[in-house]
Amino acid sequence: MTQTFWLTAAVLIILALAFVVAPLFFHRSGRRAEMDLRNQNLLAYRSRMAELDNEFEAGVMDEESYRQLREELAGSMLDDVPDAGEGVLGTPARGRGGKSAIAVVVVSLFVIPAAAVFLYQQWGAMDDVEQFRAMQEMMAADGDRLAQMQELTAQLRERLEENPENTDGWAMLGRTYMRLEQYEDAAWAFERLAGSIEEDDNRKAVAWGLSAQAEFFLSQGDLNPDVSEAIEKARALNPDEVNALGLLGIYAFSQENYEEAIRYWERIVEVAPNHPQVGSIREGIEQAYQRLGREAPSGDGAAASSVGVTVRVEIDEAFQGDIPDDTTLFVLARRASGQGGPPLAVARLTAGQLPAEIRLDDSFSMSPEAKLSDAEAVRLQARLSRSGNARPQAGDWQGQISEPVPVTEGDAEPVTLVIDTQLID
Repeated sequence: MTQTFWLTAAVLIILALAFVVAPLFFHRSGRRAEMDLRNQNLLAYRSRMAELDNEFEAGVMDEESYRQLREELAGSMLDDVPDAGEGVLGTPARGRGGKSAIAVVVVSLFVIPAAAVFLYQQWGAMDDVEQFRAMQEMMAADGDRLAQMQELTAQLRERLEENPENTDGWAMLGRTYMRLEQYEDAAWAFERLAGSIEEDDNRKAVAWGLSAQAEFFLSQGDLNPDVSEAIEKARALNPDEVNALGLLGIYAFSQENYEEAIRYWERIVEVAPNHPQVGSIREGIEQAYQRLGREAPSGDGAAASSVGVTVRVEIDEAFQGDIPDDTTLFVLARRASGQGGPPLAVARLTAGQLPAEIRLDDSFSMSPEAKLSDAEAVRLQARLSRSGNARPQAGDWQGQISEPVPVTEGDAEPVTLVIDTQLID
């Protein structure tokens, strides 16, 4: 990008120099042609004058005729050839003009490019150009790393299919797919992990809980049959499997069933007090108690995080009356950078509640590892789903805010999100 920019700039500078230099050379060419014509006139004058002298000396004409013809010839020559002071015919004046033209050319060759570069540094956008170049290089590097990781993941998958008893390999494959945001493949890998574990119900339950988590991400927060089946298999082996309990708490909170969400999350704190995400779980418990209008029991919750975004969701007038009140509404917040991946927050409402104002924060997170409070800005989207499925489908209504919305602490003015598009395919 930068090379193209400077190449374009160089071409423009050369064009600017051409406008300065070309007229000087064309002017010199014209003066040279004029000089050649006047030299020819002088030669003709001298030749004719010599003929008159020869004729007078030979007695062909008398003195009076000779003098009259010389005067006429001299007058004619004065009309065709100006004084030497005009700077022609090799006089010093012409020499000074040629040196001045050369000086102008030399000065222009240095002044115009230098002035162009200096003025661009003062008023141009070089910093933006360099930033854009750096972003492109980073994206290319990330693309190379992603391609390399995908290639290695494909190799690992091929070897595991040949040796399916390798439990550590299946666990690594599942985690890698999660990092690559290939949730369908991750759910499959964790399911294969569960199948490869023998005589350890707790480990097998964890594998099914991780598979349920991948399915939950894939459905964008919907407790669909695949998610429910994996949760049931995990809890059949261990009723307190923390991944399954966490998903049930998140879904209950999104359905405004705060009592049930508290029950699931408090159970995690009780059975796994050293869980790496226990801080986020406590925050969720605190938020659930606040939604119920009650104080959390002492020691059950830390100070709740007020970091988030406030959004007001409306329906475009063109769709008023066309959408049933019981249509499921998903309000999602995603990372401002990049595409895809699980939402940082998902709220579930109905069309009958619109227009609605909601504060999205960590209590709406789908996973303790992906929190809204960790982001500086998010992209907001709302979707009315005919089927109740979080995946976009033809016939759904959708709206989004194109510009990133800053994540703020405390109360903030709501941003308005209008559902104004119906998906065709």
